[in-house]
Amino acid sequence: MAYPVISVDVMGGDHGPNVILDGIEKALAQRSDARFLLFGNEELVGPELARKPRVEAASTFKHCDMSVAMDAKPSIALRQGRKVSSMWQAIEAVKSGAAQACISAGNTGALMAMSKVMLRTLPGIERPAIVAVWPTVRGRSVVLDVGATIGGPASQYAQFAVMGAAFGRAIFNISNPTIGLLNIGVEDVKGTDSVREAAELLARSELNFTGFIEGDGIGRGDADVIVTDGFTGNIALKTAEGTARQIAEYLRQAMGGSVFSRLGYVFARSAFKNLRQRMDPNAANGGMFLGLNGIVVKSHGGADANGFASAVGVAIDVVDADISNTIAADIEKMQILLDDAWAQTLD
Repeated sequence: MAYPVISVDVMGGDHGPNVILDGIEKALAQRSDARFLLFGNEELVGPELARKPRVEAASTFKHCDMSVAMDAKPSIALRQGRKVSSMWQAIEAVKSGAAQACISAGNTGALMAMSKVMLRTLPGIERPAIVAVWPTVRGRSVVLDVGATIGGPASQYAQFAVMGAAFGRAIFNISNPTIGLLNIGVEDVKGTDSVREAAELLARSELNFTGFIEGDGIGRGDADVIVTDGFTGNIALKTAEGTARQIAEYLRQAMGGSVFSRLGYVFARSAFKNLRQRMDPNAANGGMFLGLNGIVVKSHGGADANGFASAVGVAIDVVDADISNTIAADIEKMQILLDDAWAQTLD
């Protein structure tokens, strides 16, 4: 297939189909060869699609009887939305081979549950992970997991490292990305048993493992790939997003505090514009579910059109990189190391 085909759950997200279609239109400006399979309610999507001829020409639309609510429990969404929801059918397009990747801005838990049921995990993968692209002072880093797991054995962290490295190569075009393991300190004695055991495994692997990093090292860009579990990763992600909004509010208050402050803002306007762009979460939108037998990308529910276009770009990049096959091959190499480590514990 010469061009990427992306299936889209048009009903997912906080702002309705129009923002998603606007995002696709922006993505087409970057990749005019992309094609889209759109799934949603014809009554809501049809009129909006007709007003965007470029998107309409690059897309095939299919009506779906229902959509998954943003606040639906994953088990209920899985039971009620099976086969008939826009989310389910967008994922099914990947399973059938009609699309190479799926994107949804909908309910994260439901999307993960449906993806795991339909696509299954790659051989050798215990659990999938949600990966995020994180802005840093040096550029960008990959962080995983940011929400799919709680805790886990050392082998799981090692698998996350393999998957994160493959994703980093695809997104950043880095041949051998550095990998750090998030911990409460950089000393070898710090952390849980599974984290310390994971560090030992990664040190013996072919990966470019640089050791433990602490939370403040994420923003510094101490590693290209930062590995942690979903509980810790999600807290770190939400804390960073909240801190960015806090700083933005501090700046807004400071710039409106006096005549001299407002005058200073006029002279520093370009610098503040650059700061907003670097702190904008939409610029790094698009978290892939790594470890599945197929590509699923989760967009922030509140993303604007630029944010959704970013998620489309992530999907296209990983399609171009054939990331699923890359991960499968790398996991097979890692499994040999894990088997050797297990055998040593029996000796």
